[in-house]
Amino acid sequence: MQDDSNIPDIGFVQQILSLNLVPRKNVTNCGNDTSLCDFSEMWYGVFLWAVVSSLVFHMPAALLALATLRRHKTARFLPIAILLMGIIGPLFGGVLTSAAIAGVYMAAGKRMMSLEALVFGVGQSFCVLIISFLRVLATL
Repeated sequence: MQDDSNIPDIGFVQQILSLNLVPRKNVTNCGNDTSLCDFSEMWYGVFLWAVVSSLVFHMPAALLALATLRRHKTARFLPIAILLMGIIGPLFGGVLTSAAIAGVYMAAGKRMMSLEALVFGVGQSFCVLIISFLRVLATL
């Protein structure tokens, strides 16, 4: 049996944030290793999480549609549309909303922590998911 007493116990979120997926322009101006100071860093951080979370939401839906509709004559192409919406939606809408969030942070003169970028990016995808379900229920 291994002795794991020397290995520090860090959380799952801290492991994700330590990946440093956002390219840095000026590392010296930021006080913290995970803080985002420049507009492009904030925008890219929020946008990246919006795209990733959108794909996480749309991929199971596309796989489920592929499994259930594979023998249907015309609906077998629905998974392609679901995946395209999972990519095209954040590319057009996510770019604008991520820029708006980064612009508000820059106007306020605040730094954005990487965890805030994660929350805002996943929050955008979650809002799209909730609005999509509510719009379908309103048509019934």
